[in-house]
Amino acid sequence: MSEQGEVVTQAAELDPLHAARSWLLRDGHVALATVIDTWGSAPVPVGGQMAIAIDGRFQGSVSGGCIEGEIITEAGEVLAAAAPRTMAFGVADETAWSVGLPCGGKVRVFVERLDAQTGGLAILEAALRARDARTGLVMRTRLVDGGRQLFARGDADVPADIAVRFRTGKSALEQTPDGEVFVQAVVPPARILMIGATHIAQVATQIARLAGYEVMVIDPRSAFAAADRFPDVALHAEWPQDALPRIGLDPYTAVVVLAHVAHIDDEALKLAVRSDCLYIGALGSARNHAKRTERLTEAGFTSSEIARIKCPIGLDIGAQTPAEIAVSVMAEVIGAVRGPKPKKVRTADAA
Repeated sequence: MSEQGEVVTQAAELDPLHAARSWLLRDGHVALATVIDTWGSAPVPVGGQMAIAIDGRFQGSVSGGCIEGEIITEAGEVLAAAAPRTMAFGVADETAWSVGLPCGGKVRVFVERLDAQTGGLAILEAALRARDARTGLVMRTRLVDGGRQLFARGDADVPADIAVRFRTGKSALEQTPDGEVFVQAVVPPARILMIGATHIAQVATQIARLAGYEVMVIDPRSAFAAADRFPDVALHAEWPQDALPRIGLDPYTAVVVLAHVAHIDDEALKLAVRSDCLYIGALGSARNHAKRTERLTEAGFTSSEIARIKCPIGLDIGAQTPAEIAVSVMAEVIGAVRGPKPKKVRTADAA
């Protein structure tokens, strides 16, 4: 069987973008449905996608199940006619539970056809490549005709509003003089690297996993980095200076230093402060951090590099126990991942 005729791989079976690529190679075109706006209760967030093949097979979701049947029907018409369509669905409170929107709500879905001969394959491969390489991609799509602009991290002259999307990973519908435009951020999931397999790390990893983050624990002390202490967590019983270059420090990675042992902590921080990772935090008192600052300065690190380290780590919520400290740490990490919240202006202030 040729590459273009190969069946969907296991990865494609789990991911709509992989599935769309496989079906596009096989059939020449594929339908892609994207959630572009929501109001109220919506099981699938803005940016959620669903791929639909010519034979009716689909992968992904735009609502958790309540409108998928209509989307598949509409996709069949889009595949036949080529012109994209925007669909709107509203569910009243009294019937919401039966269709998966527990508080009622509205969902808008953009359905388009991607063609191998007119750049559809290049779009999918660019999105997959950026996500797999953990660099990110932002796409601006005109709803009226499906026209697209692609922006990669590091491109010259990336508009400020697009640059923000790389950091926050948020997709949104925008009104422009040319009509509605959907700005979609295709970014990898945030990853948390915890240095030090401590009690705080045990709780913090549980919180991170419950919140949907990828998390790894790095500690050269094998008695600390033990599987029974960190069930279902990726463990690296090695020095940070060996593990971090292999794992990689990218703009979607947070480095959380919890060993509280200078010769372990310092090696991780030396790599982190000279990377473009999104967050660096280290456990320790003001006195301990002052000593750490002296050591890093003597090692040739600048004051601006050292200033990237959040210490004491975590939000100031008066945490005392390891579990409470873990909560404060994860709250600060989540804040870094999501970016600063826009300041709300009260009517009186604006007047």
